[in-house]
Amino acid sequence: MFRTTVASSVAVTMMAGWFAFSGFAKGANAIESDQVSGLLNNAETQSFKLKEDADTLERYSRSESSWESHADAINRIREDTNKMGELLSSLEQNRVGAAGWQQVAIDRVLPVAKELAANTTAAINHLNQYPQRLKTPNYQEYLEAIADSAANLASTIRDFVDYGKTKQRLDRLGAKLELPAGR
Repeated sequence: MFRTTVASSVAVTMMAGWFAFSGFAKGANAIESDQVSGLLNNAETQSFKLKEDADTLERYSRSESSWESHADAINRIREDTNKMGELLSSLEQNRVGAAGWQQVAIDRVLPVAKELAANTTAAINHLNQYPQRLKTPNYQEYLEAIADSAANLASTIRDFVDYGKTKQRLDRLGAKLELPAGR
C-alpha cells in the first residue's frame, strides 16, 4: 500500500507547527546579524532545491506518471520542506538579534512556508487515500499550489538575500567614502 511508500504527513505538520511559535520581538538591532544572513543564504539554497522538486512533481501531473513517481517526488518535497522548516526555525530563534530588514524577511517568509507545508500535507493525504486518482481536480490544485508556494518562497528569499548583499556593498562603499551612517 502507498502508506509504506510515502512517509507520514506528521513530519510536515510538525514542521508547520514550528512556525506557529512566533516570538516576534519589536526592538531590532540596527546591526545586521551575520548568523541570520548565513541562515538566509542557506534557506535560499534549500528553497531552490524545493522549487525544482515541486516543478518536477507538477510536470508529473501533466503526464502519465505512475503514483510511485508521484510518491517519490512528494517524499522529496516533504524532506525539502522539513529541512526548510529547520532553517526557518533557526531564523525565528535568531530574530531578536537581527537587523530590521532581516526581521521583515523572516516575517514574510514564514507565512509562505506555512502555506507550502499545508499544501504538501494535503497532497500527501490525498495520495495516501487515493493513489490511483492522480488527475482529480483537488490533487491537481494541491500540486499547483505547492509549485506556486515553492516558487514564491524561493523568489522572496532570493530578493532578501540580494538586498542584504547590496546593502553590505553600499555600507562598505559609504565607509570608504567616509559618509555619515545612514546616508
